[in-house]
Amino acid sequence: MNDIVSAILTAVWVFIPAMVPNSAAALFGGGTPIDLGRTWNGHRILGDGKTWRGLFGGGLSGVVIGMVQMAVSLPFDPQGLWGFGSFFGALPLLFLLSFGALMGDILGSLIKRRLGLKRGARAPILDQYDFVIGAFLLVIPLQWGWFKSVYLGGYGVYGLLFLLALIPVLHRSVNIAGYKLGIKKEPW
Repeated sequence: MNDIVSAILTAVWVFIPAMVPNSAAALFGGGTPIDLGRTWNGHRILGDGKTWRGLFGGGLSGVVIGMVQMAVSLPFDPQGLWGFGSFFGALPLLFLLSFGALMGDILGSLIKRRLGLKRGARAPILDQYDFVIGAFLLVIPLQWGWFKSVYLGGYGVYGLLFLLALIPVLHRSVNIAGYKLGIKKEPW
C-alpha cells in the first residue's frame, strides 16, 4: 500500500511544473497576441487570450516552481529529488513539462477557434486535458525513460490514473478561484 501511495504522490509532485503555467500565464498575460490578430477562415487563429508575455511568463514560472520543488526535496531525497532526477538532467524535463503544457493549451485554443467557439466557451475534456496532452507529447519522445519510470514502472500507473482523475477537480477549483479573484471572466 505504501508503494501505491508513494507512486501517487510522486506522479502528482512531478507534474506540478505542468500545472502551474496556465494559471501563471493568466497573471503574466496581456500584450501582443501570439497570432498577431490574424484570422483563419474568418475566425481568430488563437485569440487575444494567448499572448507572448503569457507564454514566456507562464512557461518560466513552471520551470522555477520545479526548481523550487527540487530545492525543497533535496534534504529529504538527495539521490532522486523526488522523481525529477539530477539538477542538470531535470532542467530540460522542467522546460518540456512547463512549455509543453502551454503548447497543449495553445493547441486547445486553436481547436476551439476552428470549431467556431469563442474565447472562454466551454469545451469539456479539451479544456481540462489540453495541457496534460501537450506536456506528455513533449516529454514522452524526449524523456521516455523518465516518463516510463515515473508513470509506467512499478506502481506508477496508479499514479498516472490518479493524476488523470485529479486534473478535472483541480482545473475546476483553480478556475473558480481565478474567477472570484477577477483574473478569469468565466468560472470554468
